[in-house]
Amino acid sequence: MADYILEANNLSYTYPDGTQALKELCLKIPRGQKTAILGSNGAGKSTLFLHLNGILKPKSGTVKFNGKDVAYGRKSLLELRKNVGIVFQDPDSQLFSASVYQEISFGPLNLGLAEKTVRGRVEQAMTATGINELKDKPTHMLSYGQKKRVTIADILAMEPQVLICDEPTAWLDPKHAKQTLQLFDEISQNGTTVILSTHDVDLAYSWADYVFIVSDGRVIGEGTPDKVFSDDNLIRIADLEKPWLVDVYDLLVKKGFLAVNTDLPRNKEDLYNLMLKK
Repeated sequence: MADYILEANNLSYTYPDGTQALKELCLKIPRGQKTAILGSNGAGKSTLFLHLNGILKPKSGTVKFNGKDVAYGRKSLLELRKNVGIVFQDPDSQLFSASVYQEISFGPLNLGLAEKTVRGRVEQAMTATGINELKDKPTHMLSYGQKKRVTIADILAMEPQVLICDEPTAWLDPKHAKQTLQLFDEISQNGTTVILSTHDVDLAYSWADYVFIVSDGRVIGEGTPDKVFSDDNLIRIADLEKPWLVDVYDLLVKKGFLAVNTDLPRNKEDLYNLMLKK
């Protein structure tokens, strides 16, 4: 099995209004890892995601899933979208059923699964996202954070190999943003490849195993978080700022509080431990 679950090769796409959203973009998503696609608004992140599960067809270039070129026939796309699920930034654009249970069961039912199997998948997805108590609640009466969790459960019930989330922490308060990232950690630990887009450098640095930086429709940098955010030239070209943890680390090294070869801290606890050891 290929080491990369999704690949984009020289992907280009122009919207009907003439906006060129992707410009020969290339990337390979590592299988089983937590991947962040980092870039400012308008960089091409959402357009890329719409290509990765076949909603959009590239003007040129190819998309690969599990090492095979994506085909755009109805049967092939159905199989792709069963395995590559997208959670959109605005949950209201994804919710349409009367109740939470009906919403989450819609996808598995469309796969033609037996009612007992569907019930099991829905209950498992609700448990994973912590929304069991919302089972019979009308979707229009949910809070924004609850809607976000229901849309994630929507996709989990399909048991995809890949979960793609477009700006999943947008408009969430810090508590619910943290809970959402912890949920993605649990989903990843169960073997699902998780991809999210963000313009939050702190989130990308602390959460991801691998980071792509997208700018003006192209991938301009990639690597592990410590590699990417240690590249001052890349950060400048991408018009990004360094994560606060990296800034503090650089200052501590400069002042002599930490040795130059000390590993970069990935979270607050790592930083505290480094300082206590000192």
